[in-house]
Amino acid sequence: MDPRSQIIVALDCDDRAAADAVVEQLGGECRFYKVGLELLTAAGPEFVKDLVTQGKEVFLDLKLFEIPNSVSGAVRVAGALGVSMLTVHGMGGSSIMSAAIEAACHFPGLRILALTVVTSMTDTDLNDIGVSDSVDKQVLRLARLAQEAGCHGVIASPQDVTALRSILGPDALIVTPGVSLPGESPADHARPGTPRAAIAAGASHVVVGRTVTRAADPAAAFRLVRASLAP
Repeated sequence: MDPRSQIIVALDCDDRAAADAVVEQLGGECRFYKVGLELLTAAGPEFVKDLVTQGKEVFLDLKLFEIPNSVSGAVRVAGALGVSMLTVHGMGGSSIMSAAIEAACHFPGLRILALTVVTSMTDTDLNDIGVSDSVDKQVLRLARLAQEAGCHGVIASPQDVTALRSILGPDALIVTPGVSLPGESPADHARPGTPRAAIAAGASHVVVGRTVTRAADPAAAFRLVRASLAP
């Protein structure tokens, strides 16, 4: 896969002007963007539409965790926007994930990804909510559940990729947030890794945020990430 297609830039911005500036600075370098709750709330679905119109792919990271009917409705709206990837929360269970998959069938370009365990969470955090297993075990449990429900792949930390690839097989998407170049701070991620290590372990995509968006020259920073993925 072309490294440019494997890198998803997270537009974790609190207003449209800031997001537009990053997209303009990256120009043709970046093909894929993540839009999360913050930016969607600030800029609305029109921003997503505009990215798609520009020929960009959009990963809409909503982590849907609602009753199945509401999840189905949200998936249909996302599909109509032209989104390429959409997240549901694996801890919502099979009914939520199955509802998302069924709704996505009407949009051939839409892939449903199940969030396993948020990359900021640790074993202690899971224990606080009544999950006695380790993060590693919970990630694999939810990944198997997602696969059984028909999800196209999962969201997980770079440290989970090797084990996930072994149980999900070669075709599943494994998208990894929590990546940064060597020497950089992992920010809020408790289970980080580098883009190169994630891809080498079997990730299909890596999500980079501040490494690119807060760089003095975002395009140059993106090229550094891309170069790090080269064999």
